[in-house]
Amino acid sequence: MAEPFDVPIRDESIRLGQFLKLANLVESGAEAKPVIADGAVLVNGEVETRRGRQLVKGDVVTLGPQSARVSDESAYDDLPW
Repeated sequence: MAEPFDVPIRDESIRLGQFLKLANLVESGAEAKPVIADGAVLVNGEVETRRGRQLVKGDVVTLGPQSARVSDESAYDDLPW
């Protein structure tokens, strides 16, 4: 399994279906629903079938060979411009 890449979020939490789209693991929310329902998505190494599952910073979501970690948007604020 690949090392997870960080995906910053603005709020304290985000729903699983939204995060899959934000992380570009699925094309749309409509695509997220069956993938989650089929048990193809892991959250922190465990199968998750609830699209509305609340994710918080540090959670790792895996779909197939890709993994994404929920991270803090403020970690990306040191831009030089």
